[in-house]
Amino acid sequence: MAYSVKHVTDFRYEPEARESLMEVRMQPRSDERQRCLTFSLDVTPQANIMSYQDFLGNTVHHFDIPGRQNHIQVVAQAIVDVREPPAIEWGEILDWDGLDTRVNAGDYWDMLLPSRYARPTDLLHAFERELHVARSATPIETLLDLNAALFRAFEYAPNSTKVDSPIDDALRTRRGVCQDFAHIMIALVRTRLRIPCRYVSGYLFHGEGAHDRSESSATHAWVEAFLPEYGWVGFDPTNWLVAADRHIRTAIGRDYSDVPPTHGIFRGRTKSELSVAVRVEPSEGIPPLDRELPVPEDWSILVEKAQALPQQPPPPTRQQQQAQQQQ
Repeated sequence: MAYSVKHVTDFRYEPEARESLMEVRMQPRSDERQRCLTFSLDVTPQANIMSYQDFLGNTVHHFDIPGRQNHIQVVAQAIVDVREPPAIEWGEILDWDGLDTRVNAGDYWDMLLPSRYARPTDLLHAFERELHVARSATPIETLLDLNAALFRAFEYAPNSTKVDSPIDDALRTRRGVCQDFAHIMIALVRTRLRIPCRYVSGYLFHGEGAHDRSESSATHAWVEAFLPEYGWVGFDPTNWLVAADRHIRTAIGRDYSDVPPTHGIFRGRTKSELSVAVRVEPSEGIPPLDRELPVPEDWSILVEKAQALPQQPPPPTRQQQQAQQQQ
């Protein structure tokens, strides 16, 4: 299934910030399950955007905006093709001994050890006992049961926690957002089930007939657990789903701290305000970019089709400059 994704992030500063440096992780991944066909990133005020790949293969764009500004806008747009994962053949599922043998033979320590937001706590241990989390039946059945139990145990409540909230906040109130559900599941799967588990940041397409709890106008998060016969299998405890062709992956990491959509610093004593709008729609080919994304009225969204932009020649090398000066 091909999707058109548009992600608008708006930063406002009061009073003005003097300089801003930012990293952006918004480009969908290209791997065996999905292909990012086109991607564009526009920044206002204009900035020189550079990119690199981090240690997990996520594409990271970064830029510096010098001078004073009270408003920065980042507009990411992509066309991405997502494939349906292979059907689970129950007769081919490894038992726990087979899983342990395969995991012990590989290098999965980053996804087995506690991380910043996915670590054991007293409240997590109490919750683990409440749900009777333990290895039972097969690994895939245990993960499916845990995915369902987390969905039933927590209320999805936007703005009830922050992106950097510890899992104890959601465990205490039994309310949270997709990041909380993902972090709690990761911590349980790693520490109790001893299955490599990682955090996934991305988008979810909310189609007709879908009964998703997460918001369609925001980014999404879920988890992937390693099952040797299928690779990394996605579980979405927020919506009680196994990740399939509606889940669009932008970045993977140990937890949210590895993959925030935007992360940066600025100079000056100022307060910042963040607003985000996301739209995911089915795409037939590459349609014209939509300028009608519903966002606050005071936003000025500057969008240009990536393919229409003129291609700038690379800067001349030092040898070329010297040759030109001698002519």
